[in-house]
Amino acid sequence: MASLLALRARAASTNASLRMFSSSMRTATEAPKPPKPIDDSTSALDYKRSHKVRPPPLPAMDLPRSRSAEEAVTNILYNTPPPSLQPFKKHVLNCLVQNEPGVLSRVSGILAGRGFNIDSLVVCRTEIRDLSRMCIVLSGQDGVVEQARRQLEDLVPVWAVLDYTQTRTIARELLLVKVSILGPEYLEDQLAGGPSHDPRVAHEGPSKIDRETVLAHNFEHGAEDHHLPITPSQALRSKHQHLQSISTLAGQFGAKIVDVSENSVIVELTAKTARVEAFLKLVKPFGVLEAARTGLMVMPRTPISIPGDEEESIADIGGAVDASLLPPG
Repeated sequence: MASLLALRARAASTNASLRMFSSSMRTATEAPKPPKPIDDSTSALDYKRSHKVRPPPLPAMDLPRSRSAEEAVTNILYNTPPPSLQPFKKHVLNCLVQNEPGVLSRVSGILAGRGFNIDSLVVCRTEIRDLSRMCIVLSGQDGVVEQARRQLEDLVPVWAVLDYTQTRTIARELLLVKVSILGPEYLEDQLAGGPSHDPRVAHEGPSKIDRETVLAHNFEHGAEDHHLPITPSQALRSKHQHLQSISTLAGQFGAKIVDVSENSVIVELTAKTARVEAFLKLVKPFGVLEAARTGLMVMPRTPISIPGDEEESIADIGGAVDASLLPPG
């Protein structure tokens, strides 16, 4: 009897050890796998079905004014509805789309079909491999833009479309501009000089009578219509002065010079659109040989919540002010 009980205990311990070994082997072999990447545009449809929120009603359009009989007859004959009185303003749309071919053409096709002129469009990848971001800047009325936004959101590869028009955002634009350091009077020669922008040099200088005629003409009209010969030292000094002025102007705008050549420099500036346009206007007198701008890139600000940031009323600060205690006058 004792030997039978010992055999049963030994068998039970053997089975327990086998079960523990099999569970440990299963745990070792079945390692956690990374989630399957989203590589299908229909995933955007599933997301929008599960997160479907009833959109607010469209903005109310302006009601047509009361028309006279003549205006009513003209409308009936020519079937011309009265134009909307809503102002046109700039709208910034942020589209989150599936990273696949053909999305850009579909989005721009819808906007072109509605008659929108896209001011700028920036497409870039995000921190998610299968997700891209489109920042679109266009001008239009609120109701029409909202209809276009909802139509864009109904596309299969589009996850969401946000309107950042009334949102506090950080907006930046990149500018690369090539500026001449020879002066505006040599701009036409530099543009006609080919890819290297080397100015044409006249081998034969004007005669004394021609120079005097030019000086008299400049004195009478107050402008230099012809190039006068200058010495190499004067040319070097002029280049240095122009380069110093452009460098100072770039420093005031937070820009930097990224390339310096014999006759021109390239300036890089990252700023708001209004600041970029202001910088272009200021460097235009030096002679702009070439300029390239990216579209507007926008990201919403993150609000900072401060506990008890409600404004204290006058009663909370010190109560009502007694007029008799105020100084005269």
